[in-house]
Amino acid sequence: MIEATGLTKRYGDKLAVDQLSFQVRPGIVTGFLGPNGSGKSTTMRMAMGLDAPSTGRITINGRQYQDLAWPLREVGALLEAKAIHPGRSAFAHLWMLAQTNDISRTRVEEVIEIVGLTTVARRRAGKFSLGMGQRLGIAAALLGDPEVLLFDEPVNGLDPDGIRWVRNLLKGLAREGRTVFVSSHLMSEMALTAEDVIVIGKGRLIAQMSVDDLIAQSSQRFVRVRSPEIGTLRTALEREGATTVLEDDGSLSVRAITEDVIGECAAGIPVVLHELAPQSASLEEAFMELTESSVEYRGEDTASVAAKGAGA
Repeated sequence: MIEATGLTKRYGDKLAVDQLSFQVRPGIVTGFLGPNGSGKSTTMRMAMGLDAPSTGRITINGRQYQDLAWPLREVGALLEAKAIHPGRSAFAHLWMLAQTNDISRTRVEEVIEIVGLTTVARRRAGKFSLGMGQRLGIAAALLGDPEVLLFDEPVNGLDPDGIRWVRNLLKGLAREGRTVFVSSHLMSEMALTAEDVIVIGKGRLIAQMSVDDLIAQSSQRFVRVRSPEIGTLRTALEREGATTVLEDDGSLSVRAITEDVIGECAAGIPVVLHELAPQSASLEEAFMELTESSVEYRGEDTASVAAKGAGA
């Protein structure tokens, strides 16, 4: 388990993490989400003892990283894939790490095979592509066969097959009962990989819940309705408190009431229904809605830029 309690980090006048508290449970993949600059990487660095908290603490199975007797055997992390000597081979890099924690040469060979780098294991890591560097970083995280794993943007630079491989790897590690904590900006991938999410913004906790619950609470969720008497039905639904939008294809998007209420309302008029289909928000839509006020770096949309250009 990973547990943060009142975790705060300042860099001069910059408050990067602000009284952050959460738990990451074993047995599931937990996604760590937040806009750029929200404090995700800083939090992971504090978990790994690379940055010291200003106040509060973050522990791995009840102990801080510096108190672990054999760190690589208890927690593995991919925080910066290219944090390796470019002149070392993949094998030499992993063997050097293994010797610091009394890990066998056989295990080095095993993790090289797991991540698919067997044919390039003796090549200098400085010549690796971004994707190959990610695989080497994952191999280093797995080296000590740890119970706790942290990954910061693990699919960065990977092709679709590599992304699917990482997704299956993380889910497989969680099924073995390990604690798997993953930061990513790819919401579509997190929707397929994570069961729980921790969402932060401007260093503060916004939400910790299951992916399903986060999506369910989004206002982007709606029910699509089709009927030959859509106008009559729309009026009745709005009397029940619904918010409705008549779409270009003639369907009605209904929010603020459930499909059960819609069905009962239609039966009470009565009108025929040709479609009554709940539409879930995507994780990306739910995330964007939740973090709207926490975005630190925001660009202008194309229409705004074009309008300014026209007025120049």
